[in-house]
Amino acid sequence: MTTSRKTRTEIARPGELPAGTLVQAFFGAIDRYDKPDAILYKAGGVWQRVSHREIERQVRLATLALGGLGLERGDRLAILSENRPEWTLADYAALCAGCLTVPIYATLPPDQIAYILNNSAARLIFVSTVEQLEKIRAIRDQLPALEHIVAFDDAAGAPDAITWREFLEIGQREEDAGRGADFRERALSTTPDNVATVIYTSGTTGEPKGVLLTHNNIYSNVQAALIAFRVGPEDVGLSLLPLSHIFERMVDYLYFACGATIAYAESIEAVPRNLVEIRPTIVASVPRLYEKIYERVQAATGIRRALVQWATRVGLRHGEARLAGRQPQLGTRLAYAIADRLVFSKLRARTGGRIRFFVSGGAPLNQEIARFFHAAGILLLEGYGLTETSPVTNVNTPEAFRFGTVGLPVTGTEIRIADDGEILIRGPQVMKGYYNDPAATAEAIDEDGWFHTGDIGELDEDGFLRITDRKKDLIVTAGGKNVAPQPIENRVKTNPFVAEAVMIGDRRPYPILLITPHFETLRAWAREAGITAADTEALVRDPRVREHMEREVLGMVAGFARFEQPKRIALLDRPFTIDSGELTPTLKVRRRVVEERYRDMIEALYGEVAQVPAQ
Repeated sequence: MTTSRKTRTEIARPGELPAGTLVQAFFGAIDRYDKPDAILYKAGGVWQRVSHREIERQVRLATLALGGLGLERGDRLAILSENRPEWTLADYAALCAGCLTVPIYATLPPDQIAYILNNSAARLIFVSTVEQLEKIRAIRDQLPALEHIVAFDDAAGAPDAITWREFLEIGQREEDAGRGADFRERALSTTPDNVATVIYTSGTTGEPKGVLLTHNNIYSNVQAALIAFRVGPEDVGLSLLPLSHIFERMVDYLYFACGATIAYAESIEAVPRNLVEIRPTIVASVPRLYEKIYERVQAATGIRRALVQWATRVGLRHGEARLAGRQPQLGTRLAYAIADRLVFSKLRARTGGRIRFFVSGGAPLNQEIARFFHAAGILLLEGYGLTETSPVTNVNTPEAFRFGTVGLPVTGTEIRIADDGEILIRGPQVMKGYYNDPAATAEAIDEDGWFHTGDIGELDEDGFLRITDRKKDLIVTAGGKNVAPQPIENRVKTNPFVAEAVMIGDRRPYPILLITPHFETLRAWAREAGITAADTEALVRDPRVREHMEREVLGMVAGFARFEQPKRIALLDRPFTIDSGELTPTLKVRRRVVEERYRDMIEALYGEVAQVPAQ
């Protein structure tokens, strides 16, 4: 293993992980825990409970129903649904039947759904609502392989779909006919190397590829995560990311395997309310949730804003001392007690008051936000991984975390930094390959079994991994300077006036930034400044607003190298959305789409700064 005084190029986390299947984990949890509240969901304004026994009953009947409809081992079954108990029940039924689950984001439009269904040749699809069923009806004549539609809601039934209730009745008839006697034995015949799921990457560039993950890919990741985190039946996890996202799906498998209660958030918009109602102990999410919490706190005005800023400074001093293993000075301890009572305790209450830790993954987390949560007495632990790695390769833990990094590798994982800075991963969580795409598989996984992540990073002297950028996102200016946009974008997004930031500058003389303002905060400032605007378009056109935002944004990048600093900004009058194609279902920005959509604005902005010398 090569090391230097400051960095190392390889690290391995030793430890043998037993091979296994998700079916083994499922039945093990059913037999071991037998809880009345294995799953919580809200219906009719009331939180409902689903027991382990009821879960097993419905999974058994759903598995038999798949056989009754003619589905066989190796067939692909799609799920187009928001998070809800039936999603999990359908998934476990597919696993028990030896079929491959193909999850589809509920936010995708019909044409993208058609691509996934045809590419995977799915024979059956589960849909949640009438709205999702209508998407399938709109493309039904384009789906020659699709034979059956099962709708979770009773309202989304005949003539071309059966309801979940009717689906289970098929399973009951199969059981009554004696075809369920060997249900467990047949389900447990699945082997660790069998493919469990085909997950289509969200595709920031090009068509999505189907990632083949085996039972052991995900099972080993669950075991590694359980080693990293002490999670058990006393825990409650709020499930809020789409289950079509491998991050949430693996975490939910983990919750189930160790007997923790899974509570499904009503929606992303309802998360603040659900946090208080459920009072979870663990939450896993992408950085946007934590950014929004941070923005709400920092968006305070007047005396309250001054108090928040003072409390933040005190909290950071207090946290730095504790991280260094020192007792904070008496004055700092007294000030922190006041800050905690007036500010931080209220923030913890808004998260339910029982959070042991948050986990952040799926995109880079600004360390300033992680430090703020730590100052507030909330542990926010960043991890790293990809769909192709099931997904976790690295994570900070309560016992070992370092701000600005994604932590140490999880058990059984090897990491190598290539000569060009790309992060390479080898371990039991690395995918089997891409579905029907051997060329892409060979490009991603080399002959020695190293998966090429496409991310750029470095290992510090202790083996903590720091992600610096995406390999394909690196900007090379006309002056030949390499600029990594993510650190700058993430820094800018900590400003309370900024919701989203996208850097442009490849083959250009210098970088610029496209900014989506945090309109609630900006409107509050505008009112105080005596500025009135009929809508967001008028607001961002106002010269005083533009001057204010330019001062706020460009002030955030003063610490970067001169050639990295954006010279101008453009204000957008609406946020990026999934429906517009500017965001992936996992809320990553599609840079090519954004750059193409705002090409005229970008060209005009470069025209304004044409006299600035290239750097």
